[in-house]
Amino acid sequence: MGLESLNNMLNELSNFISSALSNVQTYYQLITIVAIYLIAFTVSFGIRNNIRALKNEPTDSSHPVRRFLFRIGGILTPFFAIIALKIASEITNNFDMKFWLLDITLAISVLLFFNSIISAFVANQLAAQLFRWIGLPIIFLQVTGLLPSFITILESISINVGNVNISAYGFFRVLIFGSFLFWLGRVSNQFGKTIIQKQAALDVPTKEVFSKLFEVALFCIIVLLLLNVMGINLTTLAVFGGALGVGIGLGLQSIASNFISGIIILLDRSLTVGDYVELDNGQKGFVREFRMRYAVLETYDGKDILVPNEMFISNLLINWSHKDPKQRYRVDFSVPYATDIRSMVEYVKEAVAKHPQVIAGEEIPIEERPDCEIDSFGDSGVNMFVEFWIDGIDDGKNRVGGDLLLIIFETLRENGVEMPFPQREVTILNAKEMAK
Repeated sequence: MGLESLNNMLNELSNFISSALSNVQTYYQLITIVAIYLIAFTVSFGIRNNIRALKNEPTDSSHPVRRFLFRIGGILTPFFAIIALKIASEITNNFDMKFWLLDITLAISVLLFFNSIISAFVANQLAAQLFRWIGLPIIFLQVTGLLPSFITILESISINVGNVNISAYGFFRVLIFGSFLFWLGRVSNQFGKTIIQKQAALDVPTKEVFSKLFEVALFCIIVLLLLNVMGINLTTLAVFGGALGVGIGLGLQSIASNFISGIIILLDRSLTVGDYVELDNGQKGFVREFRMRYAVLETYDGKDILVPNEMFISNLLINWSHKDPKQRYRVDFSVPYATDIRSMVEYVKEAVAKHPQVIAGEEIPIEERPDCEIDSFGDSGVNMFVEFWIDGIDDGKNRVGGDLLLIIFETLRENGVEMPFPQREVTILNAKEMAK
């Protein structure tokens, strides 16, 4: 029986092919399809050649909109072909002509167009494969008219959990569209933030404010769309949303406080990305990024400190570089009491001024030039210090301060000045009695 059915199918297919080849309409359809694709290619080629953003391939440093437009140029041909094929299909249907080859070509063109979109815009390989294995079959069922029947079959597969009916169609719909929405939200968030960061007319704090507001607005839109896909009535949700909001507000008070604090920081410009700050607990670092709940501080030893935004408002904060990138530092040293202090001060200042990162020169105001002064009189020598200004932040003894200590030490040695060390004189009383 199986072999007989197969033979019947082969005979029907053979008869269909013979009939199609002998029918003149088949060749009309082939000519129409070839003409449509030639026209679509010619139009898209002309558009790409006349629009520079579509013609020249962008570099990695190009504007994201520029890269987006270039990718659109690669899908113009199948896009125009689908439009022309759809128009031709509608015209033939109005005249009661069944051009089956035209309809099949339209269905295949839609699948190829969707695959072109995946190749052009989906960079993640896993996401691209999921779109192909899930999206392409759905589109195929849609263009062939089989999708409603398939949905009916999935809806018939269901279970009841209390008063809630869960069907296979509802489950797969939420899973597929939810995954797609979150992927689209993540990609759109990155794309939008990149565009905002590329705006040269905006300063850094304004860019951060717009980036955060864009992220929040996009998140709200994605959540609302997902609720709609899940079949949740937003009107009903609004009825108990107030009471639910109070409960959530009490539980998420800290998160809300950190979020609002982040907005306030960006608006009043008390902190910007790149500032070097010192917290009340002694932690120091450069502000590298603002998030919805916290800011990222990068220390000199490569560690990232996640600081809640609320700490920048409620606690004492030292911003070393917000007002002026220039900073003043000092290094301490000692010399023996026998040292010619006046001469020593001059050659130490000259040596310190030669450091490439120290601000020095005749054109510099005298109060910003390197200065060497007496600090106090110690037990073993005169305690001195050198004050100097640099552009940026000094990482203590790991950077300019350590270099200057070595320069001062070498300069003192070159001029015959030894570093003092503790000395004590011991006087023995009643030496004769102690000898007995």
